[in-house]
Amino acid sequence: MTHHPRLERSSPAPAPGILHFGPGAFFRSFLAPYTDEAMSKAGGNWGIIAVSLKSPTARDLLAPQGCLYTAVERGRKGDIRRRIGAITGTLVASEDPGAVIDVMVGSEIRIVTLTITEKGYCQNPRDGSLQVTHPDIAHDTITIDRPRSAIGYLVLALARRRYANLPPFTVLSCDNLPSNGIVLRTLVIALAQQREAAGKDQGLADWIAAHVAFPSTMVDRITPATTQADFDAFAQAEGLRDHALVVHEPFRQWVIEDNFPLGCPDWKATGAQMVSDVGLHELMKLRCLNGTHSALAYLGYLAGYETIAETVKDGFFSKFCQKLWYDEILPTISQPEGVNLPAYCADLLERYRNPAIQHRTCQIAMDGSQKLPLRILGTVRDNLESGYLPTGLCLAIAGWMYYVRGIDRDGQPIDVRDPMFDQLREAAFAQDPVASLLSIETIFGTDLAKNQTLVDAIKSAYDNLADKGVLEAVTQYTRG
Repeated sequence: MTHHPRLERSSPAPAPGILHFGPGAFFRSFLAPYTDEAMSKAGGNWGIIAVSLKSPTARDLLAPQGCLYTAVERGRKGDIRRRIGAITGTLVASEDPGAVIDVMVGSEIRIVTLTITEKGYCQNPRDGSLQVTHPDIAHDTITIDRPRSAIGYLVLALARRRYANLPPFTVLSCDNLPSNGIVLRTLVIALAQQREAAGKDQGLADWIAAHVAFPSTMVDRITPATTQADFDAFAQAEGLRDHALVVHEPFRQWVIEDNFPLGCPDWKATGAQMVSDVGLHELMKLRCLNGTHSALAYLGYLAGYETIAETVKDGFFSKFCQKLWYDEILPTISQPEGVNLPAYCADLLERYRNPAIQHRTCQIAMDGSQKLPLRILGTVRDNLESGYLPTGLCLAIAGWMYYVRGIDRDGQPIDVRDPMFDQLREAAFAQDPVASLLSIETIFGTDLAKNQTLVDAIKSAYDNLADKGVLEAVTQYTRG
């Protein structure tokens, strides 16, 4: 194999203004490029300190390159490569919690952003409250200076800024949670209250409620896992090795609630929408994109398709997706300002069909116990409330139930990556797997298992998957 030198930064990194938790591929394909472009167009010191809570992987990839890396836009007409220099430093929180807190307390940090995925919020899926029994949250309730969760870091850093009489940073969630700013605000205040009950940081919860901004956001860009072929193609084209390379689709959308007391990069100049209310945009995206993505991931994987593009290339799966939108998803959402919902869904299908984006079904299928309540079950409840039985979403739920068995119809193992996998697998092999899985209240609440019509529809879909296979089940739905 030809040896290529590693990508290196040739100019100084920008001065920091943002600290970010969760420097994975999506952050590097989305928030960091937006910020990089904003500084290029409008200036400002908004360099990003990238913090991993536990894994040193991102640090080990970025630090030897001076935190410079390449984002590859992969469209039907070929690749567009851009150097991204917005990241100014990296930290691994588990190695030195105090160093992370010290940076967060520094007056130069005006925004703390997060892409930690749904499971990183340590919330009860059923009601969205803080999971106070979560081991990390229980630890962070009493720790003095060594938090483990992102929520814990926010609370301890805000406490120190309060004691130092410094204005609080703005906290910006960029994860796929409905009303993510409100959710994060609720969780942060709840942990502050838990600490007060434990005799620590008295008055902090009220101070956070009165002074800290938690804008909501909606983020959208498909970012598949970078493959060895991607690294090799870049090395051949550039004569360099970039170990932090990310690949993404051309499309991107960022809708941000305009509430930044200490300012923010000029993201608007780079195409972000600054609005007073993000709610309708995020609900549209969560249900139309994330909901169908999850449905396609489970059923597509079980049908033997490796990527979303391969899945929707099958005409029955593209019809399945369209029927889900028009019959079960769009009737549950209101049209956001400036958006044509049918055109939005048509654009989504074209994005799914992009053969240059190898978004693996198994990647999207990860952490389903955390994603299902947010992406699919709310839509199910709204359909039931209006008197409509969403049989397509029932099929998607049945697909997830079959997937978490960890074994496909041919007896081949499935690498199910889920924080609840042991409990899910046990339930999936119960005498009545549908009833057993539906009884897990942290995922399904208590209401859905009591709706016998829904239960019967999921059981019917599950039996179809087991007896006839995925393609027959999907075909039956599209012809119904």
